[in-house]
Amino acid sequence: MTQRIVITGTDTGIGKTVFAAGLAGLLDGFYWKPVQSGLDGETDSEVVARLAGLPLERVLPEAYRLKSPLSPHRSAEIDGVAIKAADLTFPVLPTPLVIEGAGGLMVPLNRRTSFIDIFAEWRLPVILCARTTLGTINHTLLSIEALRTRSIPLAGIAFIGDEMADTQRTIVEMGGVPQLGRLPHLDPLTDKTLRDAMIAGFAFASCTGDH
Repeated sequence: MTQRIVITGTDTGIGKTVFAAGLAGLLDGFYWKPVQSGLDGETDSEVVARLAGLPLERVLPEAYRLKSPLSPHRSAEIDGVAIKAADLTFPVLPTPLVIEGAGGLMVPLNRRTSFIDIFAEWRLPVILCARTTLGTINHTLLSIEALRTRSIPLAGIAFIGDEMADTQRTIVEMGGVPQLGRLPHLDPLTDKTLRDAMIAGFAFASCTGDH
């Protein structure tokens, strides 16, 4: 795996934070979520700290922590904050870095800039997390097209949910992208069950699972 990888999704709430935690743990790397919207309850960084099995210092502080659980641009406006693209520069670290976006690709950071604009500047490889449930074909193919339009490298698709063989095949064939694997919904969800599921569900994980 690359030293730096971006995790994004076709939508919000699809499980990309859990996937990011599993990947960061397997790579024995760092995790960074540049923008966190919503501070009530467990934040995404706290979820990763709990599930990745990494030292706390490997979960890097967010560039922006916004109170309201809304799109970052609106949450920032409510907090009286202006999100600046220049503040979202990924750190250079000695071990792999997993970077998680917020929601989907076109989620706005301010009234001019969306996350996909930041990803286009970074030019880092992206793993696109997609549901396996109804509606995912449209959302995933649109996301693939948006990435390609901006020449953002797409490492592949990580499916999340119950196996839907034809849906997954349709996305892979029509999108012309590799399927990296599938992460099922886990109950219970613990650092161990997540690690085991990542190793079982993703071919690349078997190369990193002993680290």
